[in-house]
Amino acid sequence: MGQFFSVASTKVGSTDGNEVPGCEMCKRQRMSSFTDGENPRLIPTLPDEISIQILARLPRIYYLKGKAVSRSWRSAIMSSELYDLRKEFGKTEEWLYILTKVEDDKLSWHAYDPWSQAWQRLPPMPDIAYGEEDKRVFSGLADVLRSWLGRRCPLDRLPCCGCAIGVVDGCLYVLGGFSKASAVKCVWRFDPILNSWSEVESMSVGRAYCKTGILNNKLFVVGGVSRGRGGLTPLQSAEVLDPCTGIWSEVPSMPFSRAQMLPTAFLADMLKPIATGMTSYRGKLCVPQSLYSWPFFVDVGGEIYDPLTNSWSEMPSGMGEGWPARQAGTKLSVVVDGELYALDPSTSLDSGKIKIYDHQEDVWKVVIGKVPIQDFTDSESPYLLAGFLGKLHVITKDASHDIVIMQADPNHQLDSASSQSSASSSTSSQDQPESSEEVEPDVWRIICSRNFGSAELVSCQVLDI
Repeated sequence: MGQFFSVASTKVGSTDGNEVPGCEMCKRQRMSSFTDGENPRLIPTLPDEISIQILARLPRIYYLKGKAVSRSWRSAIMSSELYDLRKEFGKTEEWLYILTKVEDDKLSWHAYDPWSQAWQRLPPMPDIAYGEEDKRVFSGLADVLRSWLGRRCPLDRLPCCGCAIGVVDGCLYVLGGFSKASAVKCVWRFDPILNSWSEVESMSVGRAYCKTGILNNKLFVVGGVSRGRGGLTPLQSAEVLDPCTGIWSEVPSMPFSRAQMLPTAFLADMLKPIATGMTSYRGKLCVPQSLYSWPFFVDVGGEIYDPLTNSWSEMPSGMGEGWPARQAGTKLSVVVDGELYALDPSTSLDSGKIKIYDHQEDVWKVVIGKVPIQDFTDSESPYLLAGFLGKLHVITKDASHDIVIMQADPNHQLDSASSQSSASSSTSSQDQPESSEEVEPDVWRIICSRNFGSAELVSCQVLDI
């Protein structure tokens, strides 16, 4: 514990009786940041070094009320040292963060703690409130004022429709989107330790509906669309954010090699290539792709980015052509315990499937044959897929329009499938459907249900802090 409150070891020369060694001085400075004049210690009868260890072992949901105990508690709970200790003690917790859209297309975040089954509403995303008169004045003078002052309009920096969501280094990121018919490049970050939003360095180009992924503790962004004179224009470019420096760097653009193989110029002009997902798998970024001419999408495999060679290569055919897709071409996938899973939905009720990718055979296999999802055709995102606590989770709405979180253990299903396969030689093929039916009803378990009114699902991410 001593090293936690001290700087890196340095040589300390001889000192007289009144001089304090450098490491001890740093320790005292760290401890003093958690105290105030009214209550000199976090816990009156204990040294702060012990108190901070106790706080680090508490479930994170208790920190919400703990901040109100005193200024010293608030300072300790909002310190990075506390969360470093949680990592050291193996006390980090995975929370599910769900983004919803309410009336007037406003975005709202909610965090779910699976340990306490409690919900926490995040602070509102950055916004600017204008009265009706203010709106009229602003709309008439905005461009003139911006040209005079050489400043960007604040509305051009707000989270927008079509924004992308990512997580890295324990923070949520909201990237780009459309604002006033233009794709913006702004980026907003939510720090759960400070419980606040802040604007960080923008992307190099404006993007809407881009895809994000984490690799080597860096946030990658690929594709998306921008809006030009001819309508929506797909982007092939990619970039990466290093959260330690806060700087964006360029990544080689996706070749979209399949799009270059269209037989006629007419098809090439009509069908535009677009990235429809991104997942970090086996140390690389896998980006499935489609050709689209709204509202039609045609799957064309995908490409894989290798950080070691800093280059793209074509995705294995079985992986790309079999990658399940939902409406609008978006492909929901998640990695749990090193295995790649995807949700294969259907237009009929109660007929979705969970598939697992076998990289050795280059094929997708059904691991869960039934996902009870509702078919809300008027919703942009009727269901979401997440992986945490070593299990698969599907977030959707039930018949009562409550948002529900359903959980399934893919490892249990893999073990069951293996057992059935080994026993297949001694059982007839007619017995297999009956065995499958016995397993399916117990696969999914609803771990939470909550009414968010008319809010629609947009996206979700998992933070482990």
